[in-house]
Amino acid sequence: MKNIYLTILLSVPLVLFAQLPQSLLKSTERIVKFDDYEGSIYQSLLYKDASIIDEKSGTFDAKLRYNIHTDAIEHKKGDNLFTIVKNPTTHVRINEDYYYYSEFRTQRGIEKPGYYVLVEYNEKYRIYKRFVTEIREPSNNGSVNGTSEPGKIRINTTYYIEEEGTIMEFPMSKKAVLSAFSDKADELKAYMKKEKIKLRKEEGIIKLVSKYNALKNLGPESSKSLLTNGSNY
Repeated sequence: MKNIYLTILLSVPLVLFAQLPQSLLKSTERIVKFDDYEGSIYQSLLYKDASIIDEKSGTFDAKLRYNIHTDAIEHKKGDNLFTIVKNPTTHVRINEDYYYYSEFRTQRGIEKPGYYVLVEYNEKYRIYKRFVTEIREPSNNGSVNGTSEPGKIRINTTYYIEEEGTIMEFPMSKKAVLSAFSDKADELKAYMKKEKIKLRKEEGIIKLVSKYNALKNLGPESSKSLLTNGSNY
């Protein structure tokens, strides 16, 4: 993952620590609706040290935070709030997470644009994760007795495997995994059992995709695409 980031840095003009240009910013307003909800619509409430890598103009340092609900990366200047312009050629690093605004499509051709966080890069496949908010509105049931419930916000993480701009949501059950990777199902079944792979953990997903990539490279069908082989998971 870090190697990819370094590759991008080397391919764009070196304008480190320069002031963030206005052309990369879009004015916005802070959402106050969820202030009293339990949980947060942000990956972190604090603005973190970050870098914006724009392939056309260079690399800039700034304080940023990711708004999961609006799928936007925010930057504050004084009392003014901005979002980073969404563009496939503008990438962001916040702490150890690398955000790529991507215009991916599913195997069925459905567009799935948005910010994806790069998890791992293999020779054939990339693993991304995407955050989404699950919001439960406040409940007024029983409010007369003082038992109303506040709104709640939960952050869910979905993993994707990507190949040449096409993505597939990574399945979270053993049965679904073996169906999605059917051409290497026997080998992966044995590997998951031997290595005690846990699909609910990011490390397990990385290991499984890495193993699948290695198996594909060994076989005569190494050039065959996983995401265009007829699977519609």
